[in-house]
Amino acid sequence: MKRSRSKSLNQEMNLTNLIDVVFAILIVFLISAPLMSQGIKVDLPDAESPTLEQKKMLKVSITKDEEIFIGEDRVYIDDFNEIFKSRWENEAPVVINADESVNYGIVMKVVSLVQLAGVKQLGFLTLERKEEKRR
Repeated sequence: MKRSRSKSLNQEMNLTNLIDVVFAILIVFLISAPLMSQGIKVDLPDAESPTLEQKKMLKVSITKDEEIFIGEDRVYIDDFNEIFKSRWENEAPVVINADESVNYGIVMKVVSLVQLAGVKQLGFLTLERKEEKRR
C-alpha cells in the first residue's frame, strides 16, 4: 500500500471578522459616549480662553432660569455661602458655568460670594469661538 502525503494545512488566522467586531464596538462607544455626560443644561457664551484641566475643581452653575447649582445640587442664594464652604476643598479651583442669557448682576453676586469664601483660583466656562467665514 502506498501512503499518500496529505496536503499541508493553511494555518493563518482570518482577522477580518475580528476587525469587524472591534470596529462595531468602537462605533457603539463613539455614539454613546456623548450621551453619557450628564449635568445641568447651560448655554455657554463664546470666548477665547485657555482650558482648565483639573480633576478636583468645584463647578458652580447658573441656568437661564437663574437657578444656582453647586456641583449637581440646587442651592438658593441665601444658603449659598454655607453650602459652598462645606463643599469646597481649600485651594481647589472653582469654575462658574453661567448661561449666556443670565442677568450679569446675578453672576457677579455669585462671583463675589465665591471670592468672599476665600477662593483664589476662579474661572469661567465658555465655548470656543467659531471662526467667522470670510467673504
